[in-house]
Amino acid sequence: MSGSLTHLNERGEAHIVDIGDKSVTRRRAVAQARISGAEATIAAILAGDMKKGDALAAARIAGIMAAKKTAELIPLCHPIPLTKVSVDIAGDGAASIKILASAETNGQTGVEMEALVAASTAALTLYDMAKALDRGMVVSDIRLLEKSGGKSGDYVHQP
Repeated sequence: MSGSLTHLNERGEAHIVDIGDKSVTRRRAVAQARISGAEATIAAILAGDMKKGDALAAARIAGIMAAKKTAELIPLCHPIPLTKVSVDIAGDGAASIKILASAETNGQTGVEMEALVAASTAALTLYDMAKALDRGMVVSDIRLLEKSGGKSGDYVHQP
């Protein structure tokens, strides 16, 4: 791990990072989350057979909305003018669903948190939509897969 903890000042107190002198660059991040459960539950979600409605559409919208509200949810995040957010949801075997969320901006700070919040919120929305069928579902594997732009350069998760 490189660098210092930028959200702490010289006295060890939390603060929002000053990004005023950073260059505006094209920034992109991709994050994932996974929800696992009984095969019948996962099949019902993917088939659109939920009493609450289209779980996949609700999860996509929830993820996009969450990305836009990241600075309200994560205390030291800057509000970022997002240029694009996408949430892709697909089956990943018979008993799990993988969510991939991407966020983009032209700005002075990265969009990793926006992508992570989008992916995790989409997974939680799927849980909410299907919990009547399976309260034992597990949300897991929330992670940054890649990021580009900014002074720290590119990052790609190595499994």
